[in-house]
Amino acid sequence: MTPRARVFFLVALAALVASGVVVIGVLATRSNVPSVKPRKHLPPLALDFGLRTDPEARALEQAQSLYDRNHDKERAKQIFDRYHSLEAEVGTALAGWPSGTVARLETLAAQNPRSALVALHLGIALYWSRRDQEAVTAWRTAERLQPDSPYAVSASSFLHPRFAPGLPTFVPSFEAPLQIRTLSPQRQVAALQAAARSDGADAKILYGVALQRLGHPRSAEREFAAAAREAPNDPEARAAAAVGLFDKDNPSLAFSRLGPLVRVFPHAQTVRFHLGLMLLWIAQVAKAREELQKARVEAPNSALGREATAYLQALRKVGTN
Repeated sequence: MTPRARVFFLVALAALVASGVVVIGVLATRSNVPSVKPRKHLPPLALDFGLRTDPEARALEQAQSLYDRNHDKERAKQIFDRYHSLEAEVGTALAGWPSGTVARLETLAAQNPRSALVALHLGIALYWSRRDQEAVTAWRTAERLQPDSPYAVSASSFLHPRFAPGLPTFVPSFEAPLQIRTLSPQRQVAALQAAARSDGADAKILYGVALQRLGHPRSAEREFAAAAREAPNDPEARAAAAVGLFDKDNPSLAFSRLGPLVRVFPHAQTVRFHLGLMLLWIAQVAKAREELQKARVEAPNSALGREATAYLQALRKVGTN
């Protein structure tokens, strides 16, 4: 995902439709437990550069694309070998697959015991080597080391293959001000951060969503919680605070906060929509469809109404029950 795509208000409706298809595809193709059959193809590489646009980040993104999309290990390795950052070292290790990959990542893990980046990819390499239990341990380590990082989010996706990848992102019913939306991605995030300090609950929600898109769920949850404290009678802030609590290890935490809001705000479209979204994330497709339909009925032509329609159309397209 490009840096520009990571800031939520630059993501087009088509991307949301695609996300619905991705969710259903995952539910249909992933199994409940890791397979013990030999793994085919290359193990995935999941480097994350956030909003970086420096030459090294661009080069390593190119290498990652060569590796993941074109399966061109040799050309990818040539680029990775030019740099000495931890991302480049991990890339080099994966590009050498299978020769010495696990051993090299184990060495990197010993040298960088606080790196979720390394722990995640060690888990991936172990899993592709059919060392499943060791892989689970490595992914749990990645979650523990840096829980507010994209690498912890990715590790959680491997640990919970029955769920959709990543985490559900809150969808506000409002946009950021035009003067922010026209800025570069880096300046957008900085402006949202500044606004969140002084401009009220909506500003905190917008900044929280940007943080979610950047793979910082714990920081996003803190912004959403602050918004809910500031506006306790606002269904949008309360719903955001609930979605921010979503954790694949314990989904009930978020549902226990969001579910009761249906009674507190019986006609709040945001509550129904996000209840449907979270249900979709945990493979409760029939219940998700029901909530999304209720959300659409509340205001079919609103921003959230259109989002609900997009997900429902995606569900129909793939024929999921």
